[in-house]
Order: sequence, then structure tokens, then C-alpha cells
Amino acid sequence: MKRFSDDSRGVTAIEFAMTAPLFMLLLFGIIQVSLALWTQLGIAHGAALAARCASLTPSTCSSSDTTQTYAVSESFGLSIPKTTFTVTTPACGNQVSASYVYTFMTLAFGTPSVTLTAQSCYPK
Repeated sequence: MKRFSDDSRGVTAIEFAMTAPLFMLLLFGIIQVSLALWTQLGIAHGAALAARCASLTPSTCSSSDTTQTYAVSESFGLSIPKTTFTVTTPACGNQVSASYVYTFMTLAFGTPSVTLTAQSCYPK
């Protein structure tokens, strides 16, 4: 019995087996939150530049459809549909709003999602 209690071979493997799942959960959680923040930044940037385009260069953003297409092209390479963006003309000028449902990729917790929104208004 004394021989087995003094033997420390394999302790590192056991410690790794105990800590690796928590480390991986933390790592993938950070990646998922970072992707959600990147998506939020992308739709906010697309909305801001599309509102500016509609006010300053009406030849490029002449209609709601072309403004939506411009917003998608300025969204940092996100593959989002152009229906994410809506174009209106309230009292503040040309306004572009965005609403996108971001779905987190998980294996154990179902498919949680969050709605990301952005809005920008640029005077005429």
C-alpha cells in the first residue's frame, strides 16, 4: 500500500482532465461573445454609413433598396440580409435602423439568441 501512495505518476493527467472542460468553456464563451460584439459593431457601422450616404450622396443611395444594399456592404463583411436595415426619413433627416437576431453556437445549452439593434440619423 505504501508503494501506491508514494506513486505520483499520472497526477498531471488527472489535473488536466479536471480543469480542461472549464478552460474550454471559458475560451469558447469568450469567442462567442467576441463574435456577437463584432456583429453589433458591424451593423452599427453599416447603419451609420448608410444614413450618411443617403444624406450626402443621393446618387449612390437613391432609394431605400440601394441604401440597404450599401449598409450591408459597409457591415465589415458580415453575411446578413439587407432586410436587417430599414430606411426612414423622420424629422432628424435620413435614418437607418438595424435589427438582427444573433444566435450563439452552443452544444449543451440549446440555441440562445440575442437581438442586436443599431440606429443612426444623419441630417439632410
